[in-house]
Amino acid sequence: MGDTASGLLTIAVLVAALAIVHVPLGTWMARVFTDEKHWRVERLVYRLVRVDPSSEQRWTTYALAVVGFSVVGIVLLFAMIAAQDVLPLGRGASMHLDTAFNTAVSFVTNTNWQSYAGESGASPLVQTLGLTVQNFVSPAVGLAVAVALVRGLARSGAATVGNFWVDLVRGVVRVLLPIAVLGAVVLLLGGVVQNLGGPTSVTTISGGHQVVQDGLVASQEAIKELGTNGGGYFNANSAHPFENPTPLTNLLEIFLLLVIPFSLPRTYGVLVGDRRQGWTVLAFMTTLWGLLVAAVTWAEVHAAAGPLGAMEGKELRFGVWPSALFAASTTGTSTGAVNSMHESYSALGGGGALFAMLLGEVSPGGVGTGLYSALLLAVLTVFLSGLMVGRTPELLGKQVGRREITLTALALLVMPALVLAFTGAGMVLPVVSTQMLASGPHGLTEVMYAYASAANNNGSAFAGLSADTPYLNLTLALCMLLGRFVPILLVLALAGSLAAQRRRPATAGTLPTHTPTFAGLFTGVALVVTGLTFFPALALGPLAEALS
Repeated sequence: MGDTASGLLTIAVLVAALAIVHVPLGTWMARVFTDEKHWRVERLVYRLVRVDPSSEQRWTTYALAVVGFSVVGIVLLFAMIAAQDVLPLGRGASMHLDTAFNTAVSFVTNTNWQSYAGESGASPLVQTLGLTVQNFVSPAVGLAVAVALVRGLARSGAATVGNFWVDLVRGVVRVLLPIAVLGAVVLLLGGVVQNLGGPTSVTTISGGHQVVQDGLVASQEAIKELGTNGGGYFNANSAHPFENPTPLTNLLEIFLLLVIPFSLPRTYGVLVGDRRQGWTVLAFMTTLWGLLVAAVTWAEVHAAAGPLGAMEGKELRFGVWPSALFAASTTGTSTGAVNSMHESYSALGGGGALFAMLLGEVSPGGVGTGLYSALLLAVLTVFLSGLMVGRTPELLGKQVGRREITLTALALLVMPALVLAFTGAGMVLPVVSTQMLASGPHGLTEVMYAYASAANNNGSAFAGLSADTPYLNLTLALCMLLGRFVPILLVLALAGSLAAQRRRPATAGTLPTHTPTFAGLFTGVALVVTGLTFFPALALGPLAEALS
């Protein structure tokens, strides 16, 4: 009973904190991307990279800038990782080239999948100048793409969707950096380490000796959660006491990974000039998140009350409720940070975390990616409900025609195609099956979880799968690349198509998209589409395991 009361109080405090910052942060982000003035530091960046901040770009130019910036990031980060053993602060760390490539792709695509042990696989220099930098710019890319799509909905008869370089710089300087600095300071006060001291040798309870590494952890921890990145400085990730020492820091980290995705619906409502639209998207995200938290928590509490206790993989410092809350939130936000091991969850608890990713990272999704993925589902909902009731398929006065629904459908199909194709191949190829800790339904869940994590740019893992092999490193990297950039290109094409349309006045035949009825349809479409796509695979994996 005490655990239940404590768990409910933790969730209540988290929800209250998110509610308090929703309006001011969402409104601030709307002002950031509409401000006509440039800060002095921003103008300096524009001069250094030779960008005219007053110019705007067509969607094609915007897309080329996104892809070009990301490709350069992959190349530079790969070079730094590959050469880390000869660079300063090397600590003898080195990676195979396939692991280095996987890591570079992972952090640039905001996935932060790690096929290596954090403290021993990456040097402090790579952690700080390589990975932490990408932890800022990769969520800023997602935020920029989301804002471009919202501009497409908000503008009428326009040929441009904004300037990627301006959106990128403002996202970093005005949104991510200030909150991350504040978060890092609070984490420092909570006991998270931040130093460049040498390794410490400690005597364990059993009388043995263990080497414990330090590092610039607090600065990376804050942005890894805030940017919905997820890579851990240490192999144990947010279960490590140097990353997450107390229940208060645990609650703060959950707050950080949810705060921007849950505030972006407000930004959307302000930018399109109808705040009711933002409330609808917020209701959609909140409903899905609440259902997932309830499902995972119920499964784990029920399992923990069983004869065997089911406490393997749980963080005993926090308990079952905060572990389940972290799991549902991290898989629902494309974060990938973990404070407990999902491999050891019950069949339904692990299946719930997997389902959160298979929804397409919309509950509430990553920084920027959650909003534009939700808007894709909104376009699909408008189209389907318009067909069912005979009303014009329009969203905010923009007609959802053949081009718009084709782009939307293709963007929504990328992730399922990658997950199902690579999972199917992995189950029959010895190069994958030999790396599975388990067999049968749980083994299928291990493989499907890995590819779902990569294709959704999440980064968390069922740790039973030994993924540091050339085949898995390269195929997971391919899923990360395609799962990130193909939808981005299609979203920007949709933004350009919507921006070019003239806004149509609402008529009696226009389907209202700000009502509770539409919010219910919105949520239903997300659940039905995911269920129809993945139910056979889920039935063979976590559901079969739960029934066995």
